[in-house]
Amino acid sequence: MSEKPTIVLVHGFWGGAAHWGKVIVELTRKGYSAIQAVEMPLTSLADDAERTRKMVAQVSGPVLLVGHSYGGAVITKAGNQPNVVGLVYIAAFAPDQGESPGGITQEHLPAAAPNLAPDSDGFLWLKADKFHESFCQDLPADEALVMAVTQKAPLASTFGDVIGDPAWKHKPSWYQISSQDHMIHPDNQKRMSARLNAKKVITLDASHASLASHAAEVAALIDEAAKA
Repeated sequence: MSEKPTIVLVHGFWGGAAHWGKVIVELTRKGYSAIQAVEMPLTSLADDAERTRKMVAQVSGPVLLVGHSYGGAVITKAGNQPNVVGLVYIAAFAPDQGESPGGITQEHLPAAAPNLAPDSDGFLWLKADKFHESFCQDLPADEALVMAVTQKAPLASTFGDVIGDPAWKHKPSWYQISSQDHMIHPDNQKRMSARLNAKKVITLDASHASLASHAAEVAALIDEAAKA
């Protein structure tokens, strides 16, 4: 039996490492003890990938990188490190060389695009009163409220940061599509997952926040990837 990899979880825009809370509990129940969740600054793709790279570099054995939303772009950039053995995309961007999350978004604008609002410092917020319907419509209102109030806004310029050599061209990958996603259009998710040559693609009847609303299914996909 090969060594169980350390699972490194990478969050997306409008949230932090705590968005993985339910998945962390599910993975722990499955017997995983080496789990880490990166807390990124969301100031640029380079900054976020470097923060992730530093965490991966502290792990002596194999690492499975898991990215949600914009975190998919981060693992695509940071995943070429030698001890990274696989990539799991959870309703996530999986850009090719020269692509950016913003460019991909423009191909099929998601339903929640009008609910984003920049502030005077250049950070991009998801309007608090639109957060539930935009990000996590399949979660209870109380959970959505906490997510809205604690949201972590990215610098808007991060949307335009492009990928160099994408790690998914060199590492095995898995992908979960959210069919009711209002933040990354499901058609974009289908297109990105189709070109990955993924080991497995699953579709959940889920919002963008599938990591919270369908934690058991998401953890099962991560478990399958880790065992591969």
